[in-house]
Amino acid sequence: MRIDKYLWCVRYFKTRSLATAACKKGHIKVNGDSVKPSREVFPTDTIEVRKDQINYKLTVNDIPPNRVGAKLVDIYRIDTTPKEAFDAQELLKYSKDYYRKKGTGRPTKKDRRDIDDFYDENE
Repeated sequence: MRIDKYLWCVRYFKTRSLATAACKKGHIKVNGDSVKPSREVFPTDTIEVRKDQINYKLTVNDIPPNRVGAKLVDIYRIDTTPKEAFDAQELLKYSKDYYRKKGTGRPTKKDRRDIDDFYDENE
């Protein structure tokens, strides 16, 4: 089975075209090598997928006949992604919240109108 179709079948990508684009960008590696979307996948291959700033690592158990339900995905792959990858994503999320809170900084148009209305009422 093609690597783009496999990643779509085991629900790492929502569409096959997204999986194909990730392969073309070099975000998919099979056994340590960047691959084209047409690369064939076989059982016991190790795949590394870079998605949403996380490097997922998985091992192919079996080839699915077509796209499978979320509960059946574990039959066809073993997820060996280290826990530290998800911890780094969580820290990144907290750092974005700390950097700029919503509502701080320059006023929006709505804020500006509210301020103008407040001053008009006092005059």
